[in-house]
Amino acid sequence: MLNEWFPNVKWDSMWEATMETLYMTAISVIATFILGAILGLLLFLTSKGNIWENVAVNKVISAFVNIFRSIPFIILIVLLIPFTKFLIGTMIGEDAALPALIIGAAPFYARMVEIGLREIDKGVIEAAKSMGAKTSTIIWKVLLPESMPALVSGITVTAIALVGYTAMAGVIGAGGLGNLAYLEGFQRSRNDVTLMATIIILIIVFIIQFIGDLITTKLDKR
Repeated sequence: MLNEWFPNVKWDSMWEATMETLYMTAISVIATFILGAILGLLLFLTSKGNIWENVAVNKVISAFVNIFRSIPFIILIVLLIPFTKFLIGTMIGEDAALPALIIGAAPFYARMVEIGLREIDKGVIEAAKSMGAKTSTIIWKVLLPESMPALVSGITVTAIALVGYTAMAGVIGAGGLGNLAYLEGFQRSRNDVTLMATIIILIIVFIIQFIGDLITTKLDKR
């Protein structure tokens, strides 16, 4: 029946494109979570009234985050072509999309991390300080555990955005479902190919949202 509804779809190519999209999404989500958490922690810790208060450092990090968060992703890909070619050696394929995906998403997630950290009760942090806890202990035992529901919720939103980014990256040859939908679907007027690629992307998004909501609910002790 599927072959009747989607006569132009080559299922082996669709499966390969799906795996490429999942690969790009998974790697970029992991890297974004790590880099975004670090940037978000630095934004929080160097802000006024916090452990590493430093106006200059905070402004520099904030400017970096704001700049890269504001650049439209399709433009960011073009701007990063020289850097990507230097790092990966090519602009074609799923690996070539990773630098732009990570650099585009990490600053966005960093702001979410900062917001999550700001929601922590100041009394909890002060109590840890008064007990003589080191900064590393406060980070690992107080800040991250207390903000974990917000961090997971934030990375869920970011992961969904990254799925969309991979589709855009596909238009310029990065592979994945976006590339397949554009080359095999749009350019050859095969609407069924574009539709199937879209359906699979939607399924991926729904699965990510479901898993993210499930983990957030289990972590949230309120």
